[in-house]
Amino acid sequence: MAVVTPRVFVSHLAGSPVFDPNGDQVGRLRDLVALLRVGARPPRLLGLVVEVINRRRIFVPMTRVTGVESGQIVITGVINMRRFEQRPTETLVFGELLDRRVRLVETGEEVAVLDIGIIQLPARRDWEIEKVFVRKGKGGALRRKGETLTVDWSAVTGFSLEEHGQGAESLLATFEQLRPADLAGVLHHLSPKRRSEVAAALDDDRLADVLEELPEDDQIEILGKLKEERAADVLEAMDPDDAADLLSELPEEEKERLLALMRPEEAADVRRLMSYEEHTAGGLMTTDPIVLRPAATVAEALARVRDPDLSPALAAQVYVCRPPDETPTGKYLGVVHFQRLLRDPPFTLVSSIADTDLPPLRPETPLPEVTSYLAAYNMVAAPVVDESGALLGAVTVDDVLDHLLPEDWREQGLHGSAPAGLTGTARLGKPADGT
Repeated sequence: MAVVTPRVFVSHLAGSPVFDPNGDQVGRLRDLVALLRVGARPPRLLGLVVEVINRRRIFVPMTRVTGVESGQIVITGVINMRRFEQRPTETLVFGELLDRRVRLVETGEEVAVLDIGIIQLPARRDWEIEKVFVRKGKGGALRRKGETLTVDWSAVTGFSLEEHGQGAESLLATFEQLRPADLAGVLHHLSPKRRSEVAAALDDDRLADVLEELPEDDQIEILGKLKEERAADVLEAMDPDDAADLLSELPEEEKERLLALMRPEEAADVRRLMSYEEHTAGGLMTTDPIVLRPAATVAEALARVRDPDLSPALAAQVYVCRPPDETPTGKYLGVVHFQRLLRDPPFTLVSSIADTDLPPLRPETPLPEVTSYLAAYNMVAAPVVDESGALLGAVTVDDVLDHLLPEDWREQGLHGSAPAGLTGTARLGKPADGT
C-alpha cells in the first residue's frame, strides 16, 4: 500500500523552533526558500531561513531536514553559519508568495494567496509546494467575504509575474505573535517594495513599536513612504525619545512639516527632547513616566503599573510629584519602587513610602555619569529633574544601552554577526570545532 506523506501548510510553521537531533534548539524558522520552475511544475523547496543566536539568519538546506510538523522542525548534519543572502533565482515563501494576487487557470478569476501547502516527495528528502490556499475577490471587503478554496499549484498562474501592490495580511498573520524586535528582523530582510507594503498594512501602534527596533536607514525609508498625515500619527505612537531621535535625522523642512501635523502636546514633548544634547540625560529620557500625586495610594500606583503598554523599565517605579501631573510636573518629591508597592497595604499613601534620598539626574548630565548612576544604585530607570525641581522625564536602561552599544548594533543584530566559535560551519549536536 502506498505511503501517504502528510501535507503541511506554511502558516503553521512561521516562527517554529528548529531543533537538532539531541533536542537542543538551534533557532527559529523565519522563511522558506523556493525555486520557481518553468510551466506548471510545482516549485522545489531549497531550504529554510533559520534565525539563530544574535538574530543571525542562516540557510539550512532541505536535505538537512528530518522532520517538519506544526510546532517544530528537526534538522541534522553540518550547517553553514554564514549569513543567508537571497539569490536572484530564489523566492521567499513568506515574504514573496503569501498575499500575491494570481489567477485560476480554469476560470481566469483573480484570487489572493492566503497559505501554501508543502509536501515531502516519497522516498526522498526533496520537498515541493503542492497546494495553494486562496480567496476569491480583488481585495477590500470582497477579499474578506470571498469564497476560499485549496487548489493544486498547477491550477493557478501568475506567481512568476512582477507583483504590483501586493497585500500583506497573510504574511502579517503568520508573524502576529512576534515581538516588535523580531518583526523588525522580518521587515529588514524583505525587499524595499515588500517592506513598504507590510509597513503600510500594520496599524499605527504596531508600526511604531517595530520602527523603534529598526536601524536608522530602515526607519527613514519606511517613514518616507508613508503619507505625511499617517507618518505624523505613527510618530505620535512612538515613545517621545525615539520619535525625537528619528526626526532629528530628517531634513529640517520635512521635520517641521511632520511636527506641525502632530498633536500640539505630542509635538511639544518631542521638540523639548530635541532641544537637549544627544548624549545627556535630557536627550536620553522619555517624557512619559508614571507620575502620581502625594495623595495617591499604593492601589492606584499598582493599577498604573499594570498598564500593558508600559515597558518593564518604566513600570518598575512611580514618581511622586505635586501637580501638574504631566511633565514638566510640579515639585518632584521622590520615587517608589515596584517592590515597595508590593510590600505595603493598598491604602498606603505613596508619599509616605517614597524614596526621597535618591538624588535625581539633571538634564545636562552626560551619558557616562548616567550609566554610573544606574549601576551604582541598581536602577533600571532614573528621574530627570530641572533647576526648579520639576520632573522632566525618566532615563531607562534600554535607552542607555542603545547609546553604549556600537552605532550599528541594530544592523549587526538584524544581519547577524557570527557568534564566537560558530564561524564557518558547525555540526549539530556537537561543539563547533567538532570535538
